[in-house]
Amino acid sequence: MAATYNILIMGASYGSLLASKLLFGGHKIHLVCLPAEAELINAEGFRVRLPVRGRAEPVLLDSRKLPGKVTAGGTAGVKPSDYDLIGLAMQEPQYRSSGVRELLDAVARSRVPCMSIMNMPPLPYVKRIPGLDYNALKVAYTDASVWDNFDPGLLTLCSPDPQAIRPPEEKVNVLQVTLPTNFKVARFDDDGHTAILKKLEADVEAARFDAPEGKIELPVKLKVHNSIFVPLAKWAMLLAGNYRCITPDGMRTAQEAVHSDIETSRSVYNFVNDLVVKLGAAPSDLVPFEKYAAAAQSLTRPASAARALQNGVPNIERADKLVQMIAKQKGLSHPVIDATVALVDRRLDANRKKQAA
Repeated sequence: MAATYNILIMGASYGSLLASKLLFGGHKIHLVCLPAEAELINAEGFRVRLPVRGRAEPVLLDSRKLPGKVTAGGTAGVKPSDYDLIGLAMQEPQYRSSGVRELLDAVARSRVPCMSIMNMPPLPYVKRIPGLDYNALKVAYTDASVWDNFDPGLLTLCSPDPQAIRPPEEKVNVLQVTLPTNFKVARFDDDGHTAILKKLEADVEAARFDAPEGKIELPVKLKVHNSIFVPLAKWAMLLAGNYRCITPDGMRTAQEAVHSDIETSRSVYNFVNDLVVKLGAAPSDLVPFEKYAAAAQSLTRPASAARALQNGVPNIERADKLVQMIAKQKGLSHPVIDATVALVDRRLDANRKKQAA
């Protein structure tokens, strides 16, 4: 097994959080991003501010001071076959944009193992869940055809549980972690590809940071799981929290969405977890509501989907719709989820009309 890997990550915002952890293992990482981001990262690297329990000040990870090497650039000229692993860290609607779409298709054709770090699981990953009508789920995607050439066995899902923001007053190469939980990734079908994930898991686990008080362990680990359902623990969080940040005329924080009516939140959360168990998950694959509700106390910003809608975007990730449609295939529905999906549909429709005007 290679001591170090060449890793391509599409998306430098959230992608830089995972990259910051992998750089401790000495790996080479290339980030695909916008020209202004790429120029800054190539000149100055990137910074990740990471809160550490027991410390008053967060740790500042500077990519230039970590053992690995990071470069950045646009979509042109990237050869996916040059890499050992490819991370997909953009929002789902971005994959159909010009340049990104073509690179994604080259990734699919390269047959290099891919790890998605999206809230919205790519359709080929959903195909690893047995017993669904996959064609009927395509309408939940901005453009499902971008996933056509992927082999489901070569695609895995890494649950983007850690929460992070780009502070608006800072340069675009700075990321602030607001909830330092773990990335949870499912194994690949192939043992050799899974071995890459396990090596990365071990590297992240072994990483220590030189702080003034000595070498310290850092939060945000990469955890590899045998169950393909473990990353789907995120679904209940998205439906009970993130999408309920969206209101008819604006947005609210995730903390408010969960805690202003805790019983409704619990009902939605447990409905989604029960659905994932019906799909084949073990209850131990999932996160109990109490643990999520405690974490949601610190989520004092609206979720990215709510912020995007507020900013007038015509498309957002529709994990709400995907979960609703999978539930319907199992003969199940929840009135709050139905209302959320209808609200998001209306708000997107209004944004599209405004854009067309």
